[in-house]
Amino acid sequence: MANKKKNAKSKPENKNINEEAVKEKLNEEVAAEEKEEVKEEAKADTNENAEAEENKDTSEETGETKKTKEQEKIEELEDRVKRQLAEFENFRKRTDKEKEQMFETGAKSVLEKILPIVDNFERGVANIKPEDEDDPHAAGMKMIYKQLMTELEKLEVKPIEAVGCEFNPDFHNAIMQEASDEYESGFVSKELQKGYMYRDTVLRHSMVAVVP
Repeated sequence: MANKKKNAKSKPENKNINEEAVKEKLNEEVAAEEKEEVKEEAKADTNENAEAEENKDTSEETGETKKTKEQEKIEELEDRVKRQLAEFENFRKRTDKEKEQMFETGAKSVLEKILPIVDNFERGVANIKPEDEDDPHAAGMKMIYKQLMTELEKLEVKPIEAVGCEFNPDFHNAIMQEASDEYESGFVSKELQKGYMYRDTVLRHSMVAVVP
């Protein structure tokens, strides 16, 4: 009878122990779950940071690539513009040179046609007699000849020196030989037709006699 009472008294105590163990176990499980959740959140944050960093690197790399391509395009366009400018400059110089050559050719052609007129004026002036110096026609001829020679000089047309100069085939055309006590051998003793220079080129060679 006493044992029964004793057992009845110990049952509530065992019940309390079991409840406390269950609560402790539940608390442990909850703590473990919370700890796991914290780990998962930390892992997720780490992954997000890594992904963000990777996206940042990729974005920077893409931006650098884009910048490099744009720079290459700009350099290509600059090079093309420089080439076109150089080609245009060469074209301009070539055109200017061709124009100058055409002008020179045209000017020489006209001047060559004027020279026979100059020759006739010179012959006319040379044949004026002393007693006719005051004649209006003679004076007018001299005035026109002087004006013509002045205009030719402005156009850079100048007579070639001949008499007393050493013969030079670049400027003189020897058509005869003539002995002379005044000039040495190889020198021009007489000018039969006056030659002319146009700038740096011979417009007409002088026709001369040379001392043998």
